[in-house]
Amino acid sequence: MPAESVPLPAGFSAAGLHCGVKSDPAKRDLALFVSDRPATAAGVFTQNVVVGAPVQVSRERVPTDAARAVVINSGCSNVSTGERGLADARAMTAAVAAALACDEEAVTVCSTGVIGQFLNMNAIRSGLPQVVAGLGDAPDDLRAAAEGMRTTDTFPKLSTRTVGPVRVSGAGKGAAMIAPNMATMLAVVLTDAALAPADADRLLRAAVDRSFNRISVDGHQSTSDTVLLLANGAAGPCDEHAFAAALNDVCEELATDIIRDAEGATHFVTVDVTGLPSDEAATTIARSVADSPLVKTAIHGADPNWGRIISAAGYAGVPFDPGRFDLDVNGHAVCRGGVPTDFDEAIVSEAIRSNRDCTLTLNFHDGPGACRFWTCDLTAEYVRLNADYTT
Repeated sequence: MPAESVPLPAGFSAAGLHCGVKSDPAKRDLALFVSDRPATAAGVFTQNVVVGAPVQVSRERVPTDAARAVVINSGCSNVSTGERGLADARAMTAAVAAALACDEEAVTVCSTGVIGQFLNMNAIRSGLPQVVAGLGDAPDDLRAAAEGMRTTDTFPKLSTRTVGPVRVSGAGKGAAMIAPNMATMLAVVLTDAALAPADADRLLRAAVDRSFNRISVDGHQSTSDTVLLLANGAAGPCDEHAFAAALNDVCEELATDIIRDAEGATHFVTVDVTGLPSDEAATTIARSVADSPLVKTAIHGADPNWGRIISAAGYAGVPFDPGRFDLDVNGHAVCRGGVPTDFDEAIVSEAIRSNRDCTLTLNFHDGPGACRFWTCDLTAEYVRLNADYTT
């Protein structure tokens, strides 16, 4: 479904606008998502030791059955800002709570952008009444909120699924500083299904593990990562298995859109690992391959140098028999039983060069464990963008 037509679930509204955190008035930098009734909320956050003030505040407030809103600013992450940063994050939630006539603890907060700078609270204070006044329940309102979350993203990330009368819709952002265990990414997933807090927490963690924890642009774990799920019950209960599938789909689409939008990337890379004793072992090897700068540069150069791929698997810390693995690149068999096949390097190179999507398939023939992981190539444009990020 095109981003312009992704609907909000029943009972939710959203808005996004420019308030002045970003210098460019054409770029939205404030977003708000609101439930018209108390909602169940759960959250998953970065595992970095250094976390932003919004992460600290939001962690204290979920899971809950009394959530009403999520407020987000982009352009400044409010990280490493001490007590002032905590006060600013709480002030954002207090202002929204006052406008909605609800408890401050019913509002969670996210910030994304440059680390080590204080928020422009004058701009945010002036923008909050406007974003509350601009709340609407149309697809354009959800898109505006998704725009307000963006930093270096080139497009807003939106996804939706339905399960009978229940809808699950999500908005996300992210393009770099993306690593497993989440990344410089935010996501808000809204549903009109009825969920208990413990169930929402469990289902969200499972969905995040299969999506946002399986993407990597540069292996750099961020300080602000947050995925929040709000379920307001407006459509009633839903079969848990069907709901989990829809939630997983929404999270996976948002996560893979982050990789498709990775800074400077020219290839979207899927790493499929099978044939290991456990899913955890497969995930560890997939992550090692996805994070390898040499693998990523080989993909960028359309170089079928498959030794880089298997060497990255070999240092992942997972034991395997190096005489049993098979490796395919874009469907071309380049290695069987740990030795090279008689493949045409020019054909495999062209298969990489001429396709934005690239698949690396590793089978170790040693068990049922499997993992699908997503990454991108590493380009000179990525280096340029991040070398000049604040200057």
